[in-house]
Amino acid sequence: MRDRPYISFDWALKRLLRDKANFDVLEGFLSTLLNTTITIKELLESESNQEHEEAKQNRVDLLAKNSKDELLLIEVQGESEYAFFQRILFGASRLVSEYIDSGQNYENIKKVYSINIVYFDLGQGKDYVYHGKTEFRGIHYDDVLQRSPFQRQKFAVDEVYQLYPEYYILKVNDFDRWSRTPLDQWLYFLANNDIPEEADAPGLKAAREKLRIAQMSRDERVAYRRYWDNRAVLLDQIVTARGEGRLEGIAEGRKEGIAEGITQTARKMLQMGIDKSLVSQTTGLSFEQLDNLN
Repeated sequence: MRDRPYISFDWALKRLLRDKANFDVLEGFLSTLLNTTITIKELLESESNQEHEEAKQNRVDLLAKNSKDELLLIEVQGESEYAFFQRILFGASRLVSEYIDSGQNYENIKKVYSINIVYFDLGQGKDYVYHGKTEFRGIHYDDVLQRSPFQRQKFAVDEVYQLYPEYYILKVNDFDRWSRTPLDQWLYFLANNDIPEEADAPGLKAAREKLRIAQMSRDERVAYRRYWDNRAVLLDQIVTARGEGRLEGIAEGRKEGIAEGITQTARKMLQMGIDKSLVSQTTGLSFEQLDNLN
């Protein structure tokens, strides 16, 4: 594996960007993506804040609150997941329900931004950055439902959709185009773990100083390389499962061949000591099915 001049963004989310001293990197990224100035107020508890064998996981998330008391969920997904659209819906919905106290009026529901950085081909589309929002459009006159005069006084938004969660999907897989556009500069870094000297997008200058591998301690550098080795193993296991499934499918029937390939991959992953929940997520096998492999 070649040395990487800069720490990858998902590793930085795990270890470095949770430090308040490094918020300027995150603020630059979020401000560039959302096209508005973002100031992070605090980081909140999220699933990936728990330190254990997470270096082997192919997913990491970070949850922040900005100066407007809005919630920002940044999630990185390394490997393909066919139900990813539903999962980002679940994640935003969970935040909506978790961050309102029982008995509070609905006007206290927090704004949620779900920002998803994916390293696989999600869906079909020509673009590499997608924005999802909720609006109510008339089926007869094709007009967009607006706020009433009283609602304009109560809610400091311009459009109804701004009251709802918004979703961003950044498809950075194989993105290698450098440009002067700030968002493209960030995407280039996310895809290549490289920040050219001429980078001037908000946050990237700070990232250049803080995310160099050379600045890591020896133990951090060893853990980082182990993390990338484990990610490579996971990808190889998934590719192997698909390949074995196709080959055996020719001789024994596609369905049986694929199932056997996935079973063998799950068994190998368990033997490597990879967390059962990650094996289940990767292969689609239930905990009960995994227990029966031993």
